[in-house]
Amino acid sequence: MKKVSLLLTLFAFIGVVSAQNPHQVNSFFEPNGMVRLETQELALASDSLVTIQHRAEDVVWRRDIYRIIDMRQKQNFQLYFPVMPDDPTYWSLYRLVLDAVSNGLTIYRPDQYVIKPTFSPDRIIPKKEVPDYFMTGTWADLDREDPDTYLLQYDSATQVLTPNFTRYENYVRNQVKFLVQEVVFFNKHTSRLYKKIIAIAPLQPDMASGDDENPSEFLRSSIKFWMLFDELRPWLAKRYMIPTQNEQKRVTFDEFFQKRLFTSYIIGESNMYNRMILDYCKTEMEAKREQARIESELLTFEQDLWEY
Repeated sequence: MKKVSLLLTLFAFIGVVSAQNPHQVNSFFEPNGMVRLETQELALASDSLVTIQHRAEDVVWRRDIYRIIDMRQKQNFQLYFPVMPDDPTYWSLYRLVLDAVSNGLTIYRPDQYVIKPTFSPDRIIPKKEVPDYFMTGTWADLDREDPDTYLLQYDSATQVLTPNFTRYENYVRNQVKFLVQEVVFFNKHTSRLYKKIIAIAPLQPDMASGDDENPSEFLRSSIKFWMLFDELRPWLAKRYMIPTQNEQKRVTFDEFFQKRLFTSYIIGESNMYNRMILDYCKTEMEAKREQARIESELLTFEQDLWEY
């Protein structure tokens, strides 16, 4: 009986000590009274991102889709704001990309003839050339000798890339579009249709609106560089997006993309002619009908496999 009493007393004492130890609880506030954002937990979680492994023999159908995410759409505002580079709490998607590249993320040179990216070693952009892909305008309009022309500056002595925010805010206000390559595939083992983002690329701000004479060629020339999405994910998982309405309902960039909370529109799919919608649709109405057709096929494919 005495042993039971001692054990109960010990457990009660441990409970009191745990309750008094602030490190044992996930506090809503920092010691200085600020609201805690759990950045340490995000950094740890980014080292063990969840990925679903699909066996090749289980995938019986696939389709490559190209989409544009326009951050001027209300549903995508969280990717666009804030535009200030020195916000201590929240970053925009482009600000996050800037940080990722300066800390070692590999970026790949686009192909001037096709939109489809290639991730071979010869497409990797050397670190000393990276600043050329982060210029605050086009080559013809800027002074390449001016260091403030580049959002990233390269130190040849230390081989370190450093963000330069002198003209960042004026530039990023016009950085409104990202191009996404994704694969849509059906897994017969789980009997489900999946969507996975393969790559993402920012579009040149002054070219993102298009060209009436040759819109497809204009779009290709507007691709600044490609990034493998899975290589970008560790940085996406470490940052909360700026919240909407409910300040406590925080979502990381990675969650935002994995849950497909963004809105986008299709510009093309994989086909034997290697053409995008803009290559064979001559009017805006034709392009919209083609986009609707592809979206409808993707939505109904899974349903058409079953009989009721």
